[in-house]
Amino acid sequence: MAAKRSPRAQSTAVARSLLYVGPRAIIASSLAELESAGWGMSFAAHIDDAPGALSKIRPAAAVIGFDEKDLLTSGQKIESIIAHHPHLRWIALLPRKALEDTSIRKLIGSAFYDYHTQPINTARLLVILGHAAGMAEIAEDALYIAPHEPGASKEVEMVGASPVMQQIYQDIRKVASTDAPVLITGESGTGKELAAQAIHERSSRKDGPFVAVNCGALPANLIHSELFGHEKGSFTGAHERKIGRIESASGGTLFLDEIGDLPLDLQVNLLRFLQEQTIQRVGGREDIAVDVRVLAATHVDLEKAIQLGNFRQDLYYRLNVLQIRMPPLRDREGDIPLLAQYVFNRFADERGQRVKGFSEDALQIMANYDWPGNIRELINRVRRAMVMCDKFLITAADLGLERRRNSRIRVSLNQARDLAERDAIRSALADNLGSVTRAAEQLQISRVSLYRLMEKHGITPPTQKS
Repeated sequence: MAAKRSPRAQSTAVARSLLYVGPRAIIASSLAELESAGWGMSFAAHIDDAPGALSKIRPAAAVIGFDEKDLLTSGQKIESIIAHHPHLRWIALLPRKALEDTSIRKLIGSAFYDYHTQPINTARLLVILGHAAGMAEIAEDALYIAPHEPGASKEVEMVGASPVMQQIYQDIRKVASTDAPVLITGESGTGKELAAQAIHERSSRKDGPFVAVNCGALPANLIHSELFGHEKGSFTGAHERKIGRIESASGGTLFLDEIGDLPLDLQVNLLRFLQEQTIQRVGGREDIAVDVRVLAATHVDLEKAIQLGNFRQDLYYRLNVLQIRMPPLRDREGDIPLLAQYVFNRFADERGQRVKGFSEDALQIMANYDWPGNIRELINRVRRAMVMCDKFLITAADLGLERRRNSRIRVSLNQARDLAERDAIRSALADNLGSVTRAAEQLQISRVSLYRLMEKHGITPPTQKS
């Protein structure tokens, strides 16, 4: 009896779909090998037929095979189709001579993932296709925590592959399995509400409402009524009963953003609700039971706020049963280009027709920038650049970062050691009026070692300067 294949084995046996656009004769010699390697072929004879083909299939990769003349005459159509299908990685098959044309080189460099010159080397093409399909899968799936898990909505997407974000994803899954309150901390713009939504989407309350309240944005004279509701006639202007945010979240999750801005008198009422799971509407006397899970977030140091008398210690301990700290963008090593590309794809309809991505200079400067506004600032800068850029690739100038090149210089361990050595040697020589012998004694090394280090760092003793 034959052994059953595991689900994983079955999935890898399924052919990946490949769209080929262009004359079939160009790729005909490789069709048999492509299909035997697991690629299911779909064809579009002309670039005008590609949108129709893409509406019927979702290929893992796409290949455009044209001669030099067709590439030049169809350049704008090719750019438009590639721009409207950012999840795909496109490969160009073209005559080697075509690469001598500057316009074609610009088109390949700005719009395509890779290229392969004719005649086709099928083994090499298979490697390119494998890489393209893998990168497309990573870009669309592996970097997002929410859309691909049960119960998750498309609106809750946390992008990042850095170790610190992988830990956040694990923490979210853990706290989602309980009903205890969670305090989410972190700087402004780090995605605290996204984390709260992700917790809700993975919890047993995912089918209930998710109600978010920004405690810092509500007027002080209305916040009590907004949270707890009011009865008709309870104050001037209360013409009818109103259900408050807490009550409207019954059966689901209440997210209290900027909890540190909640007035002290309302902190007492919130504490009572957390302790007893009941509320009273303004002007009412009836205790109303509310089944709600509370998530809170703040960029304020609540422990310091407690010391200053601005936040109740008992409320802090009620809210801080579980805690997640969202990292600032500057600490998310490697995530900045992924986030920038995600924003670029997410707001594709806003970008200029010519804009296809980011220049290397832009990516490097984004990686070295401090991002004081965190993800919110990155989104704003990228969206503005997408609209204002009139070239193929977004530059640092389009992002408004061209003068911030040195805002965050990353120093390796060796560089840090060299800087420390240089400073110590210069300081010792200055302390000892340029005497190498006494400087070496101060540094507790031999004169020979000090001379060697001085030569390494290009240091001349003060007494020997011309």
